[in-house]
Amino acid sequence: MSENSTILHIDMDAFFASVEERDDPTLQGKAVVVGGGSRGVVLSANYQARKFGIRAAMPVGQAQRMAPHAIFVPPHHSRYREVSEVVMEIFARYTPLVEPISLDEAFLDVTGSKRLLGSGREIGEKIRAEVFKSEKITCSVGIASTKFIAKLASDHCKPNGLLEVDPEKVIDFLHPLPVKAIWGVGPKTNEELARLGLRTIADIAHTPRQTLIRALGESTGVHLYELAWGRDYRAVTPDEPDKSISAAETFPYDLEDQEAILRELLSLTEKATARLRARKMSAQTISIKVRFADFKTISRSKTVPLPIDGLQDCYEVAKKLYEGLRLDRARIRLIGIGLEGLVDADGVPMQMLLGERDRGWREATAALDQASARFGSGSVRPARLLSARPQTPASEEAE
Repeated sequence: MSENSTILHIDMDAFFASVEERDDPTLQGKAVVVGGGSRGVVLSANYQARKFGIRAAMPVGQAQRMAPHAIFVPPHHSRYREVSEVVMEIFARYTPLVEPISLDEAFLDVTGSKRLLGSGREIGEKIRAEVFKSEKITCSVGIASTKFIAKLASDHCKPNGLLEVDPEKVIDFLHPLPVKAIWGVGPKTNEELARLGLRTIADIAHTPRQTLIRALGESTGVHLYELAWGRDYRAVTPDEPDKSISAAETFPYDLEDQEAILRELLSLTEKATARLRARKMSAQTISIKVRFADFKTISRSKTVPLPIDGLQDCYEVAKKLYEGLRLDRARIRLIGIGLEGLVDADGVPMQMLLGERDRGWREATAALDQASARFGSGSVRPARLLSARPQTPASEEAE
């Protein structure tokens, strides 16, 4: 990367815990830890919990001893994925060069966007504001001319901050930091560097390259020496887009009420089609998945003549697939929907599948998207979903 490049590293603040707090306001202001399950480790802890020393990857039992008053909640992975997809779609509005690192962080190369959208700092502030408006969670943004320095900058301004490192001040920013701040320096490498008396990045920078190579090997020695001088030549590499969009829900207890199941299917279709339209895509194939109380799972799919992206269009296909299973007395544990065979919506003919009324549905869908963009996702919903749901999902499964 050149000194003229502008790279953003955006990291969501305590992402899993933040989503849980957002979805359950009674958790706000309390120490919240997301973890448990078969692994029995902490997946995320909010900043109140971190004050007690709780960190990700720590055994849940240890975290409970450190903060017995903290609230421990099970993870809801597909919920985090849904929010992540919305956030990544926001990033993509500012540049096509988005490289997701995980569900909660990504690099953005906005070098080519500055002429239209403003400076790197202005773009970072716009993204932070849009993420909060849409999802009511915060993120931290590091800005620099390389990925390495941008990542360090975001680490230094958490939570809910923005830090830009001027290319001319990279060394001043970098050299006082401990060696463990460098990518690739794990516990073993840190011990080896300490044995050599190297405790800061400046210590590494002022150690001859060949000395580092002899001590750490060719690859690690060169890697650390280059980064110690702020040299990082890696470009932001966008991932290939997903070939499908899906959403699924696991119920707290098995459902038999067909109306409740269809209402859940409608809700999932609403979420999936909103993400589909946000990506300006349409789906050629609609699929459903049903898991029974005995964990047996079946799926069905239908390919439609023309790609579709509307809630009502997709739901009618999904509903017919479900009703075709004739599960009147079955006990359902999970239901899910998938949108597959994705194509660019700009290339889809305007002809509709379902007759005259589709003009009204398309206009209604466009109005819903506009309202959601203005007031946040979920602010406008189908009337059928506004009534209290008899079953509240206990957990969601990632697809």
